[in-house]
Amino acid sequence: MSMRKEYELAIVMPVFNEEECIVEVVNSWISMLRESQINFLLLVFNDGSTDSTESCLETFREDQDVEVIAKPNSGHGPTVSQGYHQAVRIADWVFQCDSDDEMSPDYFPILWKRRDSYDALFGIRTDRSQNFSRRLISLCSRTTVNIVYGSGITDVNSPYRLIRGEILEMIIRQLPEDTVAPNVIVSGVLARQSRLVYEHPVPYRARRTGSVSIVSWTLWKLALKAFQQALFSRRYS
Repeated sequence: MSMRKEYELAIVMPVFNEEECIVEVVNSWISMLRESQINFLLLVFNDGSTDSTESCLETFREDQDVEVIAKPNSGHGPTVSQGYHQAVRIADWVFQCDSDDEMSPDYFPILWKRRDSYDALFGIRTDRSQNFSRRLISLCSRTTVNIVYGSGITDVNSPYRLIRGEILEMIIRQLPEDTVAPNVIVSGVLARQSRLVYEHPVPYRARRTGSVSIVSWTLWKLALKAFQQALFSRRYS
């Protein structure tokens, strides 16, 4: 039996250039989690933001439920990986969410209430509007997981996922630090190991502030690297 850790829940939130909404987003998650009476720590990773995100996050310097980690820019995937490695050491459950206000914290209690019966619980993005490149890459990600690992996860790269810490720890232990799509690989391993996964629809709303920072050609380069890493990581599952 695994030993209980310091927190029930650690939330991993990568942030890059979200000065217009980051305070509101963090406050919305804090409010919901406190209302739910969860023993949590929100880990906010500032991934080398070049706007005033860093100064905005000073708002939470004295908040004991929030830890802000400043780091050099490495991209979304490696930042999530870093967050997972830190989170599994301190919490029984790990949740990953993005900081762009595209998926509301209002649906988290639905996942949390069902956690005892599952190994992982995912929010499936609904009402999602994407350009052609992103739709194709999403399809490729899902197809990669189905071919390399087996089917079982609907939204393989969902940034709204709750996973048992001990299971996540076993998976990420084998991942390289530069993994560009850790969530895709984690989804694949969960499917391959026939873990119990619950999926619940969560409305996806277009960002109200800022803009998507990654251009299509960079997205395709990252998608290719993610595919190569998924093939390599299969041996560990």
